[in-house]
Amino acid sequence: MVRSFFSEIKDLFLIFIFVFLPVRLFIFEPFIVVGESMEPNFHNSDYLIVCKICTKINPPQRGEVIVFIPPVDEKKYYIKRVIGLPNEKISIKDNKIFISKENQVFQLKENYLPNEEVYMEDLEIILNNDEYFVLGDNRKESFDSRKWGRPLKRENIVGKVIFKLNFLGKFINILHHNSI
Repeated sequence: MVRSFFSEIKDLFLIFIFVFLPVRLFIFEPFIVVGESMEPNFHNSDYLIVCKICTKINPPQRGEVIVFIPPVDEKKYYIKRVIGLPNEKISIKDNKIFISKENQVFQLKENYLPNEEVYMEDLEIILNNDEYFVLGDNRKESFDSRKWGRPLKRENIVGKVIFKLNFLGKFINILHHNSI
Protein backbone atom coordinates (compact mmCIF):
# COMPACT_ATOMS: atom_id res chain seq x y z
CA MET A 1 0.00 0.00 0.00
CA VAL A 2 2.72 2.48 0.96
CA ARG A 3 4.78 1.46 -2.05
CA SER A 4 1.92 2.13 -4.48
CA PHE A 5 1.26 5.57 -2.96
CA PHE A 6 4.90 6.59 -3.42
CA SER A 7 4.92 4.98 -6.84
CA GLU A 8 1.92 7.12 -7.87
CA ILE A 9 3.55 10.26 -6.49
CA LYS A 10 6.71 9.44 -8.42
CA ASP A 11 4.69 8.88 -11.61
CA LEU A 12 2.88 12.21 -11.16
CA PHE A 13 6.18 13.96 -10.57
CA LEU A 14 7.67 12.42 -13.73
CA ILE A 15 4.63 13.44 -15.79
CA PHE A 16 4.97 16.96 -14.44
CA ILE A 17 8.72 17.12 -15.21
CA PHE A 18 8.62 15.51 -18.66
CA VAL A 19 5.22 16.62 -19.99
CA PHE A 20 3.66 19.60 -18.26
CA LEU A 21 6.81 21.62 -17.52
CA PRO A 22 8.25 21.52 -21.08
CA VAL A 23 4.84 22.41 -22.54
CA ARG A 24 4.53 25.37 -20.14
CA LEU A 25 8.10 26.56 -20.63
CA PHE A 26 8.50 26.13 -24.37
CA ILE A 27 5.11 25.87 -26.08
CA PHE A 28 2.15 27.56 -24.31
CA GLU A 29 2.00 30.26 -21.65
CA PRO A 30 -1.03 31.86 -19.98
CA PHE A 31 -1.39 35.63 -19.65
CA ILE A 32 -4.04 37.96 -18.28
CA VAL A 33 -4.70 41.26 -20.04
CA VAL A 34 -4.32 44.37 -17.89
CA GLY A 35 -5.44 47.66 -19.40
CA GLU A 36 -7.46 49.01 -22.30
CA SER A 37 -4.89 49.29 -25.11
CA MET A 38 -6.40 46.43 -27.16
CA GLU A 39 -10.10 47.24 -26.79
CA PRO A 40 -12.54 46.50 -28.37
CA ASN A 41 -11.00 43.09 -29.17
CA PHE A 42 -9.22 42.28 -25.89
CA HIS A 43 -10.40 43.59 -22.54
CA ASN A 44 -9.02 43.99 -19.06
CA SER A 45 -8.93 40.56 -17.32
CA ASP A 46 -9.19 38.50 -20.52
CA TYR A 47 -7.36 35.21 -20.05
CA LEU A 48 -5.05 34.37 -22.97
CA ILE A 49 -3.08 31.36 -24.10
CA VAL A 50 0.02 32.36 -26.02
CA CYS A 51 1.83 29.96 -28.34
CA LYS A 52 5.53 30.57 -27.78
CA ILE A 53 6.75 28.12 -30.39
CA CYS A 54 4.43 29.48 -33.13
CA THR A 55 6.52 32.61 -33.67
CA LYS A 56 9.74 30.59 -33.61
CA ILE A 57 8.50 28.31 -36.42
CA ASN A 58 6.75 31.01 -38.49
CA PRO A 59 7.45 34.72 -38.08
CA PRO A 60 4.53 36.89 -36.94
CA GLN A 61 2.20 38.00 -39.72
CA ARG A 62 0.40 41.29 -40.22
CA GLY A 63 -2.80 41.44 -38.20
CA GLU A 64 -1.76 38.81 -35.65
CA VAL A 65 -1.84 39.69 -31.96
CA ILE A 66 1.39 39.03 -30.11
CA VAL A 67 2.77 39.23 -26.60
CA PHE A 68 6.25 40.67 -26.19
CA ILE A 69 8.71 42.47 -23.96
CA PRO A 70 8.69 46.12 -25.06
CA PRO A 71 11.91 47.97 -25.83
CA VAL A 72 11.05 50.58 -23.18
CA ASP A 73 10.35 48.37 -20.14
CA GLU A 74 11.98 44.96 -19.97
CA LYS A 75 10.11 44.00 -16.78
CA LYS A 76 6.64 43.89 -18.36
CA TYR A 77 4.79 42.09 -21.10
CA TYR A 78 2.69 43.93 -23.68
CA ILE A 79 0.02 42.78 -26.09
CA LYS A 80 -0.31 44.52 -29.49
CA ARG A 81 -1.22 43.82 -33.10
CA VAL A 82 1.45 43.38 -35.79
CA ILE A 83 1.11 46.14 -38.38
CA GLY A 84 4.51 46.35 -40.08
CA LEU A 85 6.78 43.46 -41.07
CA PRO A 86 10.55 43.32 -41.53
CA ASN A 87 12.01 45.42 -44.38
CA GLU A 88 8.84 47.47 -44.83
CA LYS A 89 8.30 51.21 -44.63
CA ILE A 90 5.36 52.27 -42.47
CA SER A 91 3.81 55.67 -43.06
CA ILE A 92 1.00 57.21 -41.08
CA LYS A 93 -0.49 60.15 -42.94
CA ASP A 94 -3.91 61.77 -42.45
CA ASN A 95 -4.85 59.04 -39.91
CA LYS A 96 -4.26 56.29 -42.45
CA ILE A 97 -1.55 53.63 -42.39
CA PHE A 98 0.41 52.94 -45.58
CA ILE A 99 2.81 50.05 -46.08
CA SER A 100 5.61 50.15 -48.65
CA LYS A 101 7.76 47.21 -49.73
CA GLU A 102 9.65 46.62 -52.96
CA ASN A 103 8.07 49.57 -54.83
CA GLN A 104 4.54 48.53 -53.83
CA VAL A 105 2.41 50.76 -51.59
CA PHE A 106 -0.96 49.90 -50.08
CA GLN A 107 -3.23 51.34 -47.43
CA LEU A 108 -3.76 48.99 -44.50
CA LYS A 109 -7.36 47.81 -44.11
CA GLU A 110 -8.17 46.94 -40.51
CA ASN A 111 -11.45 45.02 -40.42
CA TYR A 112 -10.85 44.14 -36.75
CA LEU A 113 -11.33 47.80 -35.70
CA PRO A 114 -14.54 49.83 -35.48
CA ASN A 115 -15.05 52.37 -38.25
CA GLU A 116 -14.42 55.36 -36.00
CA GLU A 117 -11.47 57.51 -37.00
CA VAL A 118 -8.81 58.16 -34.38
CA TYR A 119 -6.23 60.91 -34.66
CA MET A 120 -2.70 59.60 -35.17
CA GLU A 121 0.31 61.83 -35.65
CA ASP A 122 2.05 61.55 -39.01
CA LEU A 123 4.99 59.17 -38.87
CA GLU A 124 7.38 57.36 -41.17
CA ILE A 125 9.60 54.47 -40.13
CA ILE A 126 11.67 51.92 -42.05
CA LEU A 127 11.97 48.49 -40.47
CA ASN A 128 15.12 46.38 -40.56
CA ASN A 129 15.09 42.64 -41.28
CA ASP A 130 14.41 41.73 -37.62
CA GLU A 131 11.94 44.50 -36.70
CA TYR A 132 8.16 44.83 -36.42
CA PHE A 133 5.81 47.78 -36.07
CA VAL A 134 3.04 47.09 -33.53
CA LEU A 135 -0.05 49.06 -32.52
CA GLY A 136 -2.77 48.62 -29.95
CA ASP A 137 -6.31 48.30 -31.27
CA ASN A 138 -7.36 51.17 -28.99
CA ARG A 139 -5.15 53.75 -30.71
CA LYS A 140 -6.10 56.55 -28.30
CA GLU A 141 -4.93 54.61 -25.23
CA SER A 142 -2.10 52.47 -26.59
CA PHE A 143 1.58 52.85 -25.73
CA ASP A 144 3.09 51.24 -28.83
CA SER A 145 5.65 51.61 -31.65
CA ARG A 146 4.39 55.12 -32.43
CA LYS A 147 5.14 56.38 -28.94
CA TRP A 148 8.38 54.45 -28.34
CA GLY A 149 9.90 56.00 -31.44
CA ARG A 150 11.38 52.67 -32.46
CA PRO A 151 10.20 49.29 -33.72
CA LEU A 152 9.99 45.99 -31.88
CA LYS A 153 12.87 43.53 -32.31
CA ARG A 154 11.93 39.95 -33.14
CA GLU A 155 13.98 38.64 -30.21
CA ASN A 156 11.56 40.42 -27.82
CA ILE A 157 8.50 38.55 -29.10
CA VAL A 158 7.22 35.97 -26.60
CA GLY A 159 4.51 34.45 -28.78
CA LYS A 160 1.22 34.71 -30.62
CA VAL A 161 -2.19 34.86 -28.93
CA ILE A 162 -4.11 31.74 -29.95
CA PHE A 163 -6.93 31.58 -27.42
CA LYS A 164 -8.94 34.05 -25.32
CA LEU A 165 -11.46 33.63 -22.52
CA ASN A 166 -13.28 36.80 -21.46
CA PHE A 167 -14.66 35.76 -18.10
CA LEU A 168 -11.99 33.41 -16.78
CA GLY A 169 -9.28 36.01 -16.19
CA LYS A 170 -11.06 37.60 -13.24
CA PHE A 171 -11.13 34.28 -11.41
CA ILE A 172 -7.63 33.22 -12.38
CA ASN A 173 -6.14 36.63 -11.62
CA ILE A 174 -5.67 35.54 -8.03
CA LEU A 175 -3.06 33.08 -9.26
CA HIS A 176 0.31 34.49 -10.22
CA HIS A 177 0.16 34.36 -14.00
CA ASN A 178 1.86 36.91 -16.19
CA SER A 179 -0.06 40.11 -16.76
CA ILE A 180 0.18 42.14 -19.94
